[in-house]
Amino acid sequence: MATYNGQKYIREQIDSILSQLGQEDELVISDDASTDSTLEIIGGYGDKRIKLYPFVRNKSAYKKSAQLVTTNFEHALQHAKGDFIFLSDQDDVWLPGKVEKCLEALRQADLVVHDCRVADAELDTVCFSYFSLIHVQGGFIHNFIKVKYLGCCMAFRREVLTAALPMKPYIAHDTWICLLAELLFKTRRLPVQLSLYRRHGDNMSSASEKSPYPLWYKIYYRIPIFFSVIGRSLFYRLKTVIGA
Repeated sequence: MATYNGQKYIREQIDSILSQLGQEDELVISDDASTDSTLEIIGGYGDKRIKLYPFVRNKSAYKKSAQLVTTNFEHALQHAKGDFIFLSDQDDVWLPGKVEKCLEALRQADLVVHDCRVADAELDTVCFSYFSLIHVQGGFIHNFIKVKYLGCCMAFRREVLTAALPMKPYIAHDTWICLLAELLFKTRRLPVQLSLYRRHGDNMSSASEKSPYPLWYKIYYRIPIFFSVIGRSLFYRLKTVIGA
C-alpha cells in the first residue's frame, strides 16, 4: 500500500485487509510524508503484520502526481518479502474472500486482476462491475492501447515483481506491471467483484474516467512506454536464459 494524507478512509481499508491476512503475512505500507493523521492511524494498530516504511524524498524532482504515486508504490514493493503480492490503494475496501480467491487463481497464473464495484465516497455502489464498465480484456496490444487493469485489483507472483523492479517513474506502476506481465507471464482476469473501488474528489488515479488528452498526445506518450517495456522484457528473457 502506498499512502499520502489518507486519514479519511485508510482505517476502513486496513481493517478490510487485516481481516483476511494470516499471522505470517504482512501489510507493507510506504508513506510519502503525510501531513495529516495517517501515520498516527497506522501506528495505532500495534499489529506486527503492518510494516511501515516512511518515504522521504525531494518531491520537486517529480512534476506529476503519477510519478509520485509510482515511486511510492515502488518503495513499498522493494520491501515486500512474500511470494504473492497484492497491490492496495489507501481508500478502497477489500471484500471478504478476496485473498482466498486470488490465491486460488494464482495457482494457474502469474498475475490475476479481479473485477470490483465502483463506489462513491460513502461506499454506495455506482457501478456493479468495473470489467463491464471499461470492457477489460487481456493481451499486450489491447492494454497498450489503453491499460484497463486497476493496480488495486492486481495480485501476482514474486517472479512478476522481479521483472518489474526497478520501475520507470514516468510510467504508472500498474501500467508497467500489466504490460510486462502480458509480455512475459501468464495472466488471468477474474470476473468476480472482490473490492469496492472508491471514487472521490481526492483520488490520485483516474482509471475509470475518460482521458482528456488529444490523440496526438496519447500516441506521443506511449512511445517511451513501448520501448521501455520491450527493452525490459528482452532484458528479463536474456537474464533468465543466462541464469538457466
